[in-house]
Amino acid sequence: MVKAANGGGGRGILVCEKASDIKEIYKKVLNISKSLYKDDNIYIEKFIKNPRHVEVQIIGDKFGNVRHLYDRDCSIQRRNQKLIEEAPSAFLTDKVRQQITQAAVDLGKHTGYISAGTVEFLVDEKQNFYFIEMNTRIQVEHTVTEEITGIDIVKEQLKIIGDNKLD
Repeated sequence: MVKAANGGGGRGILVCEKASDIKEIYKKVLNISKSLYKDDNIYIEKFIKNPRHVEVQIIGDKFGNVRHLYDRDCSIQRRNQKLIEEAPSAFLTDKVRQQITQAAVDLGKHTGYISAGTVEFLVDEKQNFYFIEMNTRIQVEHTVTEEITGIDIVKEQLKIIGDNKLD
């Protein structure tokens, strides 16, 4: 896939299925990026056919503690916009769930992450998962996680700001 670096909501993304098409697709995405985002930064990303979009909610404190609050499957989308969030993902095996949540925690620890954030992955049909991005802010979908964990994420963020350790 060729993507506009500053794009969002699925705009500025084109799939290149043949190497011979890369120049044409590159030019199209570049034009989209310049037109919509006034920016000419684009990048190439692996295309995964029929992926699942799985997010892992994490929270970290100033003491190096990072916890995951499980996963959300947001694969039901329209025009690359999430419509339904399912938590936990019914698609993941227990083994892959443990691996993907640990990968998210490891990222948070490695970066010294403080606050709530969402680590996003694409998961292929064989349950291989690929990091796509981390949203370093609370997302509107955080309430789905709150429903399944009973944890008030905003309240936890306020505790962290007050120099408190995660429970």
